[in-house]
Amino acid sequence: MRVDVPDGKDPIQYVWGEMVPGIGPAASNFSLAVYAHTTLGLREFEAARLRIAQINGCLFCLDWRTERDGRKVEEEFAGAVTHWRTTDAFDDRTRLAAEYAERYALDHHGLDDDFWNRMSAHYSQPEIVELTMCIGSWLTFGRLNRVLGLDAVCVLPGGGHSPSGTP
Repeated sequence: MRVDVPDGKDPIQYVWGEMVPGIGPAASNFSLAVYAHTTLGLREFEAARLRIAQINGCLFCLDWRTERDGRKVEEEFAGAVTHWRTTDAFDDRTRLAAEYAERYALDHHGLDDDFWNRMSAHYSQPEIVELTMCIGSWLTFGRLNRVLGLDAVCVLPGGGHSPSGTP
């Protein structure tokens, strides 16, 4: 970890809540709102989220799977996201979500008219704005956690730990 966390403190709660009390809780609320209030389908949501996780390298984000109504994406989904251009596991909306996430993170200046025409053919304007906000949240907060080394100490719901095995 790149920041000092007192013994006995939960690293995420300490860094996000106590270290920056004027910013952290608001950021946390935005992050939580992305999951609580999304109208996007689970597969397109997870395709974009996982593509950002892959780009950021956030250990916690790579291990996390969003659950809705007791459902999660299939185990092979993350591999399909890696190969979003060629996989036959995605419909057009899911493929576009992965593409948008990648281009948003790596080449946002290259989002040309052809891309926006394809997006507009498959997503409504409110859905595009929502997906954009979701991607922005994941890019920012996943990268923040990765850069500060918090991704290796995040605890998954139910008591599981991140892939690094660090408590």
